[in-house]
Amino acid sequence: MIFGPLFFPSSDPSTGLLASLATFGVGMVVRPIGAIIFGSIGDRIGRRPVFMITITLMGIATVCVGFLPTYSEIGIWAPIMLVSLRLLQGLSAGGEIGGSAVYLTEHAGDSHRGFKTSFLQLMGPLGILVSTLQIALLESYLSPDEFLTWGWRVPFWISILLLIIAFKARMALEETPVYLQLSKAESKSKTPLRDNLRDRETRKRMFLLFFCISAGGAILFFCVQVYTSIFLKTTVKLPPELVDRLSIYATCTLLPLTIFAGWLSDKIGRKPVIVSGLFLGATLILPAFYLLEQIGQDANYNNPIISIGAILIGLSAILALVVGPQTALLAELFPAKSRNSAATLPHNLAAGWIGGLLPLIVTWLNQHWTSNIVGLWYPTIFLVMAGLVAFIYLPETHRTNLEK
Repeated sequence: MIFGPLFFPSSDPSTGLLASLATFGVGMVVRPIGAIIFGSIGDRIGRRPVFMITITLMGIATVCVGFLPTYSEIGIWAPIMLVSLRLLQGLSAGGEIGGSAVYLTEHAGDSHRGFKTSFLQLMGPLGILVSTLQIALLESYLSPDEFLTWGWRVPFWISILLLIIAFKARMALEETPVYLQLSKAESKSKTPLRDNLRDRETRKRMFLLFFCISAGGAILFFCVQVYTSIFLKTTVKLPPELVDRLSIYATCTLLPLTIFAGWLSDKIGRKPVIVSGLFLGATLILPAFYLLEQIGQDANYNNPIISIGAILIGLSAILALVVGPQTALLAELFPAKSRNSAATLPHNLAAGWIGGLLPLIVTWLNQHWTSNIVGLWYPTIFLVMAGLVAFIYLPETHRTNLEK
């Protein structure tokens, strides 16, 4: 990871890797705080105003990363400033992610809701795809010294343009019909989060969202979209350029599979699609990474690149089953008057504390036990438990009336 040598120099590469992963994780950890703040605001004053605030905070923090001085220039202040910007990104993401699912689902109507809302789940993979393409392009044109000196900053500079486009697009957004109906009926909650925590059924559904849907999806996302690249570069020792290409192919496959899973959940229900993804993930993550390790170590293995690509595509298919129906289910679980705060808090708690810390925890466990894959028992066991709880307790919601 590029931030290791630039902001956390160390004679031990593993220490630098852990430090950079911790920086990534700290932004995820504060996401629940952003969810508490912006989720309640979304229930009180509307979904649309929250979007304007969060995109501004996220955009400013991202652009500023591209102008940070490195450790060699200002010493300890460099990682402090980087972590501060990651905290700001995490706070804004806490209001953005979850709230956007509610906004889109309330606009989607009753028919083909899973299919329509599944497109929101493409944003994460598309972001990784675009950033990977940028890095691959820069690395192909720049020398390693040029990339470390200034090339890594280019994607952050480009985000200035993306911020302007996103802000202009959101200016044209309309408030959701469900929230407008609540406003006319004067049935909005003044203390939505408190009301959610007092209601037993809502608490139960918030836990199911946290433990099964959001945590399961976050674990699979970070295993498939984040940790695979780290594993292939640091453990399998594949060239970074090759890993980037493989990641691009796997992500391109994930996009239509996610839409298909959303469509499928309209036909057979959200629960069977998501539960099958959780159990498949629990069953196949460890064998998949074991195979990746064996393929990398076996010099006589036939067509290793094709085999690695097939494994990545298979993992992407499992991820799609969980995240495809996730947007619709996130909103369908809760009543309209407190939906935004009920959905955003457990979703961001899971993404931040479970998924966001996954690469750090897995890497630390591997180093502690001097194994390349033992840390993957953590996500495996978690997915087993999430699948069992979802199978027993998760309600079917695909026919839910969102106005209630």
